[in-house]
Amino acid sequence: MSGFSSELIDYLEGRISFEEFEIRREERKAKLKVTIPVKSLLYANYPPLLSLPADPEEGISPSVQKAFEEEDSEEERKLNRENKKMMKERRNRSKLPRALRGLMGEANIRYARGDKEDAVLMCMEIIRQAPLAYEPFSTLAMIYEDQGDMEKSLQFGLIAAHLNPSDCEEWVKLADMSLEQDNIRQAIICYTKAIKYDPSNVRYLWERCSLYEQVGEHKQSMDGYRRILNLLPPTDGEHFMQLSRDMAKSYYESSDLPSAMGVMEEALRRHPELVTDESINMAAELYIANHQHGKALQVGVCVCVSFIDLCVCVFPDHVPVDIRVKLMVCLIHQHVYRPLDSMLTSLMEQSPEELGDLYLDVAEAFLDEGEYNSALPLLSALVCSERYNLAVVWLRHAECLKALGHMEVAVKSYSKVVQMAPLHLEARLCLSTLQQQLGRPLCALKALEPMYDPDTLAQDASAAQQELKLLLHRSTLLRSQGRLDDYLDSMLTMLAMLLKVAMTRAQVCVRASMWSGVRHLRLVKVSKDLVSDIDDQEAAYQDISGKTSVLSREDWWLLLVRCVCTLCEMKRFKEAELLVDSSLEFYSFYDVKVKRKELEFFGLSAAFLDHNYRKAYDYIRLTLMEKQEWPMLWNVFNQVTLHSQDVRHHRFCLRLMMKNPDNHALCVLSGHNALVSGSFKHALGQYVQAFRSKPDEPLYSLCVGLTFFHMASQKFVVKRHPLILQGFSFLWRYVELRGHCQESMYNLGRALQQMGLAHLAIHYYHKALSFPPLTLEVYTTDTPRHSLLPQGSQLPSSYTRGIYYRYTSPFTITTRLSASLL
Repeated sequence: MSGFSSELIDYLEGRISFEEFEIRREERKAKLKVTIPVKSLLYANYPPLLSLPADPEEGISPSVQKAFEEEDSEEERKLNRENKKMMKERRNRSKLPRALRGLMGEANIRYARGDKEDAVLMCMEIIRQAPLAYEPFSTLAMIYEDQGDMEKSLQFGLIAAHLNPSDCEEWVKLADMSLEQDNIRQAIICYTKAIKYDPSNVRYLWERCSLYEQVGEHKQSMDGYRRILNLLPPTDGEHFMQLSRDMAKSYYESSDLPSAMGVMEEALRRHPELVTDESINMAAELYIANHQHGKALQVGVCVCVSFIDLCVCVFPDHVPVDIRVKLMVCLIHQHVYRPLDSMLTSLMEQSPEELGDLYLDVAEAFLDEGEYNSALPLLSALVCSERYNLAVVWLRHAECLKALGHMEVAVKSYSKVVQMAPLHLEARLCLSTLQQQLGRPLCALKALEPMYDPDTLAQDASAAQQELKLLLHRSTLLRSQGRLDDYLDSMLTMLAMLLKVAMTRAQVCVRASMWSGVRHLRLVKVSKDLVSDIDDQEAAYQDISGKTSVLSREDWWLLLVRCVCTLCEMKRFKEAELLVDSSLEFYSFYDVKVKRKELEFFGLSAAFLDHNYRKAYDYIRLTLMEKQEWPMLWNVFNQVTLHSQDVRHHRFCLRLMMKNPDNHALCVLSGHNALVSGSFKHALGQYVQAFRSKPDEPLYSLCVGLTFFHMASQKFVVKRHPLILQGFSFLWRYVELRGHCQESMYNLGRALQQMGLAHLAIHYYHKALSFPPLTLEVYTTDTPRHSLLPQGSQLPSSYTRGIYYRYTSPFTITTRLSASLL
């Protein structure tokens, strides 16, 4: 077995199939072809001694020496020819050594006498000594075939055929045996080997093409048929034409129109005398399908139609009606309408039950060219028939009526299409549009009802894409009708398709619940145990890619923004938060920084409106770490911290203050935090820093003065009076900067009351009540503007005085002041 190649040993031991054996054998041959030129290059630098130029011998003239050289070269050429002839003879000759030929003959005699076991042993011995001889393998194949072991017979037969590849009949026999074992691929290889040594055999090519068609390799099959066409003699024209038509039909079914037209053109060119109506019909149909109506018209005109000034056309009686209809289609697309009157009359005389497909071809040609009045009678005849009362015909009928402006009748036709084909999306959309134009909003919504159930949407990606388009139009219609709850249902359904994986990570799901007696969808937060894990993440992301092909990422972003805004408009702030959380888990939105920041702003607004201040703090904290210079953000931060009743923002402000010591808003907020925490000296330092940067700001003077008062109000304090004096000096500075108004008088009174100067505090409370209230212009969606304290501007001063008099004054004064508040 030492002479066996590795792939042959693997094949004999059953580790690889014959197809794999053939592939590995070809690869080994290719490697050998590469190594041989490499060896020749290695020896190129060392030319043989015979090729070295010899010195001319003394005493011999150059002419005589040249004659001898020519005679030698002629002898060398003869020797080369003889060597090639001998090598060719040896190639066809058996590789069995003479010493083993007797043993091979004895094995054949034993096999003929029925002593098969001895014959097998002898063949095995011959294979051991001469592994490249095909005779023992061939004998073993016959022995196993007689024993009924077809698998081993085929195996040894394939080895014998490889060792003697020029025997085409043996390859064909092996191909038949492979087909009996349902091994089509192996049969194709056998026929390929046979064709290699007999390339002009049409039968081999035909059988291999048939096998290629069985395994679905259309290109290889068509290439084989093309070789058959080239091999067919000119006298076999009928066969050539039939094969060309079959090939053109196969190319057409595989949407390869150029190849189909090329085959038919070649057939018409080589055998014009054998052109039949079937060939003309097929060629014209191919040209029409490829929108080459001029060529299709030429094919028909040259054979069966004569034109007189393109106004009168005369058909011979033998011309089939389908060819006439194709010529009519070509004339319509060429905008030649005058000859069509008689042709249409002749067609309409035929029954639509029998020629309905031809009716439809002519009608579609009229529709393509905008001739709706001409197409309508044909389509009306088809929809009234029994055989062609189909959804596609009703759809063309509806499109024609819509183009002509017959809306009511078009609605009936579209309704018929939806009834017969409920999954036809375009028909539903057109029907809804027409119903909306006719002032029937409920009917328009009914046309856009869901087409698929949830299970189908979860399994079928194409169905999900169709449903997505339907929901998009439905949401637009609901928004225009002001039905916001139903509009949100459609929006949440669409976004749930896109954010399926993101919602799973965010532990958010869409659930149906009753709301005011009507069932609507709601976004809810669920525990991790109730969230269904997505097993195939890759398939889920491919499904998302399919949905992004329906809408671009920017369109999805606009849908998300509209949904969040509508949820806030409907006071569904908690659901807006959950939708933002899910969107932040979606990579396509989170990866774009602008969109991520906008989502964070949406989340901040929704959380604040939902009174979820802890979550709002998380959003505003992230924003402030990047944008410390925006005063609006600090105002929002202050509002969030005021409502959160939490002190964790103190450390955040201190850490941020260390990184940005010159930030003015951060300085003031740190002072407020220190004042609330009781660190008056730290608060005083922050306020003084703010006061020095902006000394004309009344607020900072007020804060410094109040801080001095708080320090003076402590139980154990040194130099209490200087603190009070400094506090009053800053308060008076505040009054001067702010001016005499209700606010300044009230704050001054409260400070005096805190220090126990009740008579002075009452005086300033009276003065506060004597000033008109300040107004703050705020624009809202309800009213154009309103005051800061409408109708109750005197409430703080009056209420404070009432409480103070309750403990320091007679009961009547307290009652009178409290009554003024009612």
